[in-house]
Amino acid sequence: MRGLYFIAFKSILIKEITRFTRIWIQTLLPPAITMTLYFLIFGNLVGSRIGEMGGVSYMEFIAPGLIMMSVITNSYSNVASSFFSAKFQRNLEEILVAPVPHLVMIAGYVAGGVARGLLVGLIVTLVAMFFVDFQPQHPLLVVLTVFLTSMLFALGGLINAVFARSFDDISIIPTFVLTPLTYLGGVFYSLSLLPDFWLGVSKLNPVVYMINVFRFGFLGFADISVTTSLIIIGFFCVALWGIAYYLVSRGIGLRS
Repeated sequence: MRGLYFIAFKSILIKEITRFTRIWIQTLLPPAITMTLYFLIFGNLVGSRIGEMGGVSYMEFIAPGLIMMSVITNSYSNVASSFFSAKFQRNLEEILVAPVPHLVMIAGYVAGGVARGLLVGLIVTLVAMFFVDFQPQHPLLVVLTVFLTSMLFALGGLINAVFARSFDDISIIPTFVLTPLTYLGGVFYSLSLLPDFWLGVSKLNPVVYMINVFRFGFLGFADISVTTSLIIIGFFCVALWGIAYYLVSRGIGLRS
């Protein structure tokens, strides 16, 4: 049975990868163009006036945050759109009635979101290397952080798709939740610049911890304890996985 479950997982994963690579002009190219504009405007034009931040140039400082921002957005949107499309077109029912555990189905969709997030992250990293010359100080930590973050937001996209009733519903969370969290997550500034009150408020933002660890992996310094950040990221991954499994296994939002 494990072999059959692996085939089911692999089939969903291949379908998801084929889905976003087939329309690469819409899924892979826009992040590269957007991040290039960020580097040109914020990193080059604005950064030249700001100078250094955290002991490095401003462009080096924002590069890890921009990479993570693209990973978060694409991991989330891939699963949210794909899972909801399957639900809307009612071909998800074929998987639900198949002798495949719900965990396998969830893992397949999440792995597809992770694959797109990592691929986009790699593309944006290559773009960043045209503007900054940096080498990861802790490469294993970089890989671990980007993988956990991508998985976390892929799970979030799946949960969003479960509750969504229309295609408009899957754009609400990215617009009103993800965008504010990422922009206020320390992408463009160091937390050390914030007053005590706003520093405390920022620590309620989970994206802060992801960008914090990721920046430490690249540049070797962090505003918050790396251990604390990894624990919080791991906690959210486990929590969202549990929520996703509960929703799918109960058929909430999936069965009419």
